[in-house]
Amino acid sequence: MSTTEGAGRVSRTDDAILKLKAMITDGELPAGSRLPNEADLAERLGLSRNSLREAIRALAMLRILDVKQGDGTYVTSLEPTLLLDTMGFVVDFQQDDSVLHFFEVRRILEPSATAMAARRITPETLAVLEDTLALGGPDASVETLVEQDVLFHRTIAEASGNPVLRALIAGLSGPTLRARIWRGYDQSGARERTIAEHTQIYEALAAGEPDVAAACATVHIAGVESFIRHAMDERAAAPGE
Repeated sequence: MSTTEGAGRVSRTDDAILKLKAMITDGELPAGSRLPNEADLAERLGLSRNSLREAIRALAMLRILDVKQGDGTYVTSLEPTLLLDTMGFVVDFQQDDSVLHFFEVRRILEPSATAMAARRITPETLAVLEDTLALGGPDASVETLVEQDVLFHRTIAEASGNPVLRALIAGLSGPTLRARIWRGYDQSGARERTIAEHTQIYEALAAGEPDVAAACATVHIAGVESFIRHAMDERAAAPGE
């Protein structure tokens, strides 16, 4: 295939994606609805069936469409948590210098989410957080620490009551990235400090102190960010680098 033909094919697929997007955003295809059959939809939109298939495939990867074999293609719930889920997949592939940018965003969002949670958190959610803290004992494996970290921050984000904020925070630091960081923490002996910071956040939430909870979250995220920055500097200064 020539470069010109390839560019034309991409353009036709993009056009198909835009037309499907318009049908969804205009309410013609609301959340949960089934797309018309392929032949009818392609004719209606003035598209080739190949372009339509590629567009559907692309939107399915973005969790906008759900292709069910033998049943048809449906618009998903379009919930923020679902649509932003792919962000965590992308974050996992970032190198340390790019990861710092994500942590800068976390340092902006998570204190606000933690303050909101301090105003809204229920006794049941506090109990979940307390149980989560118990997972991070001195003999815990890296896998357990990652599980604890994910659950702790996810529970707080959920307690904020804002589904968009919850989805953004969940996507900004996926399990793979956390595993990389926790392995470094184990090597640097920072495990105890992190667990102590989690405990401080929990106590501020339990006391219903939004400003204190936000401050504790800021210190915690900034500490991880500083660790990554320091690791980058050491790597850059190492002989042969």
